[in-house]
Amino acid sequence: MHAKLQRRQTLTDARRALVLDAARTVFAEAGIEGASIREIARKAGYTPGAIYSYFESKEAIYAALLDESLLRLQAAVADVAVSERRPDQTLAAKAQAWFDFYAANPRDLDLGFYLVHGMRPRGLTHALDHELNDRLYDALHPCEEALLDLGLDADLAQQENTALFAHGVGLLLMQHTGRIRMFKKSADALFKTYLAQLVQRSTPAATAEDAVKPALFSGTVQPSSTDT
Repeated sequence: MHAKLQRRQTLTDARRALVLDAARTVFAEAGIEGASIREIARKAGYTPGAIYSYFESKEAIYAALLDESLLRLQAAVADVAVSERRPDQTLAAKAQAWFDFYAANPRDLDLGFYLVHGMRPRGLTHALDHELNDRLYDALHPCEEALLDLGLDADLAQQENTALFAHGVGLLLMQHTGRIRMFKKSADALFKTYLAQLVQRSTPAATAEDAVKPALFSGTVQPSSTDT
C-alpha cells in the first residue's frame, strides 16, 4: 500500500511539474492578463478540467512558480560558503550569488518582480504576497547579517542591503533589456564595483565620512558577453 501511494504521489508531482513548465512558457509569452487556463492546459497536453485538479486558478499557478523560483534563489545563496572571520568576504559572495542567479535566469527575475503582471502582484492574496516576500527576504538576509558583522547598526545594515539589492536589480533589468549597451558597460563589472565600494565603506577602517558617501559608478569597463 505504501509503495502504491508513493507511486501515485510521484505521478502527481510529475504532472504538476508539467503544468508549471507549460505555465512558465505561457506567462512569458502572454503575461498574467493574457494567459488562460485553457492555453496552459493545451501546452501541458491536458484538459482545462485536469489543470483545476492541481491549481484553483492561473494566479495560484503563478504563485507556485514564484515560490519555486524563490526556493531555488535561496538554495543558490545558501550554497555559498561563509567565512565567520571575514564578513566582508561573506557579504561579497552572498550578494554575487543572488545577482548571478538572476543574471542567469531572467524569467525568474520577471516572476520575482511581477513583470508578467505589469508591475503589480494582482491575483495574489495579501497573505500569499507577504509569504513570498518573506522568501525573497530570507535569500537576501545573509548580506544584511554580514553587514551587521562588519559593525553597522541594524538600521544602516538594512538600508545598505536594500540599496544593494535595488542597485543590482536595476543593473539586471538594464542587462536583460539590452539598455546597458548604450553605456558600453558591463552589468556584472558595475555590480562588482558597487559591492567593493560597499565593503570598503562598511569595514571598521572606513571613516565616518566614507560611510555616508554614495557609491557611484567608476572606471571604464567593456561589456561582457552576457550583456550583449
